[in-house]
Amino acid sequence: MQTVGELIVSDGRVGPGALVREVAERFFADPALEALAVVEGDRPVGLVTRSRLLLKLARGFGQELYAKKPIGRIAEAAPLVVGQDLEVAVAVSRALERHDAAVYDEVVVIDAGGAYLGLLSVRQLLLHQGLALARAQAEAETAQSRSADLEALERLRAQFLAHTTHELRSPANAVVGVAELIRRHAERGAWAQVAAKVPVLQRAAMTLRSTVNNILDLSKLEAGRTEVELGTVEVPTLLEDVAATARLLCGERPVAVVVEAGEAPAEVISDGQMLRQVLTNLVSNAAKFTEQGQVTIGAAAAPAGLRLWVADTGLGIREGDLARLFQPFGQLEDAREKRHEGTGLGLVIARSMVSLLEGRLEVASRFGEGTTFTVHLPTCAALAAPGRATA
Repeated sequence: MQTVGELIVSDGRVGPGALVREVAERFFADPALEALAVVEGDRPVGLVTRSRLLLKLARGFGQELYAKKPIGRIAEAAPLVVGQDLEVAVAVSRALERHDAAVYDEVVVIDAGGAYLGLLSVRQLLLHQGLALARAQAEAETAQSRSADLEALERLRAQFLAHTTHELRSPANAVVGVAELIRRHAERGAWAQVAAKVPVLQRAAMTLRSTVNNILDLSKLEAGRTEVELGTVEVPTLLEDVAATARLLCGERPVAVVVEAGEAPAEVISDGQMLRQVLTNLVSNAAKFTEQGQVTIGAAAAPAGLRLWVADTGLGIREGDLARLFQPFGQLEDAREKRHEGTGLGLVIARSMVSLLEGRLEVASRFGEGTTFTVHLPTCAALAAPGRATA
């Protein structure tokens, strides 16, 4: 039976004496940071989450009341604390028994001596529970279990789907909180502070939009309701649009976004919206795992059609993990070192869409050096000669 110690997603911490404004800046600087444990010595004494902190600061006079106070004064003083050897199923039950306002707060994990080890994401616990549920359902159907057992599985699946809506709620809370801060800065004429918060708002909104699009796209693909709509696609414009998205996703990190379109045809006949979604999902993945260096988006004519690629100088992928790369909700990072959130649906959707376009998606990677995803589209995409329009 798997224990919570194997699913730790972060060891983020802050001392109780740190000022609220300093902690808020950490959340602003890292859009993937969802929570920090308040740790004194090696003992957890509280928890501060992104959504609650931003909403508290956004309320009337929130900045004036709290910004200069120690974070220990406003942090959640009694978070859920569990031992590293607790079974995952028990931890899920305890997390969901909390009151509504705290049900999705991260769980603090400690060792046998009470020392802080890290944080556990309730969202990741639920995803883990959902995958275990899928396996249990397959086993139940194979063994033709009693109808009562199947009904219980259906109830569990409904509960799992209901809780995964947190995937939408988290970025939505960030959008609301940051938008309110921007409004208050604007009322005071603090335009420099407004300008500083706009990129944070953009990233949160893009995360929300990406999550919604992924859920809708996956639903349509699984239902067989996704249709290819062919039309003229301007390749350089497509690449520049995707590059603009990549720059927003990289934020303030020292990551250059480069477009290589020198050998690309001016136009192709394909599904422009589908190609944009494929490349956006690929650059989203590249931006997430590249802390510094470069993300490259390129296109070139090929003997068999059109070749598109997204390359990065990020973490890279271990050879043994490549087989799991396109699994829904797949997480390739080691649980104790995991810092990147996400549903794991982007690559699954990208590969499915490329298949609908009768192409193929390939990946090449060296762990610690970077990853390159290459899309090969066939001649049926009807490449146009550079500089010429195609009806």
